[in-house]
Amino acid sequence: MTISEIQSQIIGEFSMFDDWMDKYNYLIELGKTLPLIDEQYKTDQFVITGCQSKVWLHASIRDGIVYFTADSDAIITKGIVGLLVRVFSGQTPDEIIKADLSFVDTIGLREHLSPTRSNGLSSMIKQMKLYAAVFKMKNNC
Repeated sequence: MTISEIQSQIIGEFSMFDDWMDKYNYLIELGKTLPLIDEQYKTDQFVITGCQSKVWLHASIRDGIVYFTADSDAIITKGIVGLLVRVFSGQTPDEIIKADLSFVDTIGLREHLSPTRSNGLSSMIKQMKLYAAVFKMKNNC
């Protein structure tokens, strides 16, 4: 499934909820289904800086496809990183680098986050795209 198709799915899922309390609850539920990061990656080396909560992110590449695993110590943040893992995992480095994550604004996520959580969201996206850029560079050498 392409990044655009996944974003459309997410937009559809969030459109089922009228109020932001329901959307937050849905984010929390999504966080519970996040494929957890292996404990060996829950170290400071894999913490995303710029997040209010602790967020661990690990990326790997197999056959030109990037896979992410993550975890957080905060339930809403765990749901947010879960959305990003869902969008980016299983894509090529180029697709990740070029992705315009319009779903974030379409579902109103950024405007309903505190400034520190919004900064954390930007940090997560930046880190995932950075992993993709490094994988692309390594594969082109």
